[in-house]
Amino acid sequence: MPDIRRSADRFRTEGQGVSTRHSFSYGAHYDPDNVGFGPLIAINTECIEGDRGYDLHHHADVEIVTWVLEGALRHEDGTGHRGVIRPGTAQRLSAGTGVQHSEQNASADEPLVFVQMMLASDHDGEPDYAQVEVDPQPGELTPTVGVHAAAELFAVRLEAGQGVTVPASRRSLVHVTSGSIGLADATGSGDTTLEAGDEARFTDSGEYDLRASSAATALIWQLQR
Repeated sequence: MPDIRRSADRFRTEGQGVSTRHSFSYGAHYDPDNVGFGPLIAINTECIEGDRGYDLHHHADVEIVTWVLEGALRHEDGTGHRGVIRPGTAQRLSAGTGVQHSEQNASADEPLVFVQMMLASDHDGEPDYAQVEVDPQPGELTPTVGVHAAAELFAVRLEAGQGVTVPASRRSLVHVTSGSIGLADATGSGDTTLEAGDEARFTDSGEYDLRASSAATALIWQLQR
């Protein structure tokens, strides 16, 4: 059976105009039994008020993948990249030997919500950046941006009653971003419902099925170690 993690049980950090839900140990929150899942070491859901965000700060040796759910994210980093990211764009920053970046709400009055994920990186050179437009097709696993790690990130959009089968992988993680999704193994047993912010983590468990009871979206990590 998968390891089910509920949104309400995620660590929470509150700051000046910023509220964050953490899926793994992060910052002041430490749980020795929840420091990562394969190469994944962070899944943070960020809710940022208008004109708020994070000033320049440093990262090294990690892949940083950002997926906006609502609003517009203004990004700037030490590689010279800057711009505004909106829903439908997947961004990856490979920190490599070290990089500074900032993330701010691009609007003065509209909220910003995004999921930021981090992985232990296989990239040990200068910082590297990639950004792709993603249009998830209903009922399909849609590839997003590539990472320098033994991992692939897919976006999923399901209409009410629609399903998709996720292939077997060494590890697999489902993070629901909207709606309600039922999951079961390929035999149809063990049905569990996941709501927005909930996760299911699979280890050596074969393929599994996702089915939406209402329109829903999710991010899926397929991890090879």
